[in-house]
Amino acid sequence: METSEQFSNKQKQISISEFFEKNKHFLGFDTLQRSIITAVKEAVDNSLDACEETRILPEIRVEINRLKGDRIELITQDNGPGIPRNDIENVFGKFLLGSRFHAIRQTRGQQGIGITGVVMYSQLTAGSKTQVISKIGSDSSAVYVELGIDTRKNRATKSGERREIWLDDLTGDPVLHGLRIRTVMRAKYQRGRQSVHQYLRMTSIVNPHASISLVVRDRNGEMIEEGNWARTTEKLPREVSEIKPHPHGIHLGSLQRLLREAEERKMTSFLRHNFSGVSMRAARDILAAAGIDEGRTPRRIRAEEAQEMVSAFQKVKLLAPPTDCLSPIEDLLIKKGLSKAIDSRFASTITRNPKVSNGNPFQIEVGLVFGGNLSAEGPIEVLRFANRVPLMYQQGGCLLTKALEAVDWKRYGLEHPGGRGIPKGPAAVLVHLASTNVQFTSEAKEAVADNEEVFEEIRLAMLEVGRGLKNHLKKNSQRKKAREKFELINIILPEISRKSSQLLSREEPDLAPVITKIMDAVFCEEELDWDDERKLAICSITVYNYTARARAYTILAKWPEEDGVRIDENALGGRKEAKGLWAWRLDTLNPGSSTTIFFTVSGLTKGEWSEVDVFYRGNGEVIGATKIDEKLLDELRKTEALAAAELELEQQTETMGHLSDRAEHNSPDPATEPTEQVQPTLFDNYEAEE
Repeated sequence: METSEQFSNKQKQISISEFFEKNKHFLGFDTLQRSIITAVKEAVDNSLDACEETRILPEIRVEINRLKGDRIELITQDNGPGIPRNDIENVFGKFLLGSRFHAIRQTRGQQGIGITGVVMYSQLTAGSKTQVISKIGSDSSAVYVELGIDTRKNRATKSGERREIWLDDLTGDPVLHGLRIRTVMRAKYQRGRQSVHQYLRMTSIVNPHASISLVVRDRNGEMIEEGNWARTTEKLPREVSEIKPHPHGIHLGSLQRLLREAEERKMTSFLRHNFSGVSMRAARDILAAAGIDEGRTPRRIRAEEAQEMVSAFQKVKLLAPPTDCLSPIEDLLIKKGLSKAIDSRFASTITRNPKVSNGNPFQIEVGLVFGGNLSAEGPIEVLRFANRVPLMYQQGGCLLTKALEAVDWKRYGLEHPGGRGIPKGPAAVLVHLASTNVQFTSEAKEAVADNEEVFEEIRLAMLEVGRGLKNHLKKNSQRKKAREKFELINIILPEISRKSSQLLSREEPDLAPVITKIMDAVFCEEELDWDDERKLAICSITVYNYTARARAYTILAKWPEEDGVRIDENALGGRKEAKGLWAWRLDTLNPGSSTTIFFTVSGLTKGEWSEVDVFYRGNGEVIGATKIDEKLLDELRKTEALAAAELELEQQTETMGHLSDRAEHNSPDPATEPTEQVQPTLFDNYEAEE
């Protein structure tokens, strides 16, 4: 029988590399089919991040070659900034080394595991080293090196390092900057919905600024599959700013660490400098609720006092954290991204306003496409994304899917037997969660975990795009019936009139009043065109009055308003009703007459604006347009006003914070600190506002 001393002597420290070596399924390398997708994902994510952070439009190439047995050669190349020579072995050969783990902002990866896991898997399954070529702009030559991993010491092993001029395999030209990775591993390439092709297709949809290509060859070097997704916009994603943690998402241990490391002399300064959403007023309220004096030194706060502070965080009204840490795709680019991969006749998109859950900002975007070459048989295609990264597995257990299934899609024109599961029809739905802290169900990051606030935001977004689809189908149905009726009348009546006039030897009567009386409808038809020479989107909206009396309407059109996009030619004038919504008043539309609204929009590229949503105010029905919902319009205006007020309030708070800092620096006596005048409105309590 072993003694306790003998048992203790057998204990060994396990390095993180050894742990992942024996538990590679945590990293997504649990099957041969999934392993190649995981490897491509880690390489492509790193390339996109590197390019975006250095403001380079990404050019990414992926090449997969089947080798003997179940081995595959993977080659990826990008035009990013490259990696300096001294950093290569750390980036590729050390687990849990990353630049984004402590940063609170939207990023694709944070753990510092990704590409190192690929190097480890290659070494473990194929005994192969990973070849890396890196060229940075300031160097005249590129670094060539082969890397492995010493799993016991969690560090890279290097060999064959040299410097050479790097010539591009396709063009033969010297590469100015970029990164190329070649690795061999045990894996299995397959086609279908869970394939590298599908992963890159989905990646291209939410990254319309990137050009991505794929080539797959068999053991004889013959091409068996390829993909090419050219960029559809020159606009890079918005640069995100790092924010401080918000008190509503802080835990006791994290707070104690911050207190130990604090350099501030007073607790008011500590709270305001280390957290977002904490004004001077809020800092004093937190300390009062926790029973802590404002002049206490942070490092001397006891554990029980820190616990009181955590409790006080939930009681005091706080500003919402800044949302410039998020980088949504935005409506227009979602449509452009979808157009790269899906041929559809209709697209409805929505980017919801940022929200906060447990102190973490997040934003939901949903896009729905319908018709075109999408199959009407079987369930709709569901495209799930978290921080612009496709989620390929565990669809049924993902929060994004559950929120989609919670909607009764039959009301919006899709088949939804029993109101359960994924609806059926020729449609695809894109769901994107942008967040500073995406909560996944597992380490492999394949599905989003349950969260009530996120669920509700997705559900509301689904309802909105669903309404867009319903209006589209209704409008098409009405127009079809109206056209059939109009064409029938215009064929039969003139023929009857001609024959009757010949028999009676009379002149043919004016049929316009008769046709108008039979039609008895107001009809709206819009048309979008593109002027290549002037680079303008041209929109015309024609309203026909096929009724017996004069009509008056206000016609409203939704257009893609954003920075750099504006309405140019607009003869009828009109006015702005809300962001992206313009209105024109048509005072008199006589029976049998029509009026055309004509305007142009600059700042777009061809294909960015593919469909016009037309609304109206007035009595009766306008076929081809939707009656404006005044309540929703008021909510939209209020949302814009709240966003403007939030921005102004944040600016005021920042200004007052600077003044307080000066006063504190000049006078250490808490009694002499000026009281910050913050309006107790709108965003003082963001939870109540939500």
